[in-house]
Amino acid sequence: MSGADTVRRYYERVDAGDVEGALDCFTDDAVYHRPGYAPMVGRESLAAFYGGERVIADGRHVLDALLVDGDQVAVRGRFEGTLKDGSAARVGFCDFFVLDGQGRALTRHSYFDVPAV
Repeated sequence: MSGADTVRRYYERVDAGDVEGALDCFTDDAVYHRPGYAPMVGRESLAAFYGGERVIADGRHVLDALLVDGDQVAVRGRFEGTLKDGSAARVGFCDFFVLDGQGRALTRHSYFDVPAV
């Protein structure tokens, strides 16, 4: 499976609410960097995030651009959905993945297009 396929599969599983499927897209010791959170390290930390800490109730990712350079994948897109408090969410994002030899994410860095500073 190509890096592009792996990353597309990740977003499909997240949008479907498939926590185990999303976790399968990461290595057991993966690190996820997301603004507003301490780095999430390992499957247990990622499971806690995707299984309950995540503020998103549901929605979908629309990928506008996906670039692959060897084991690195960059994505620009937008998320549209609903937060757990019932409010609407609409945000642009960029994600940067580094994949292992089996196409699983070793690292992920997310950035959002909302004012932070």
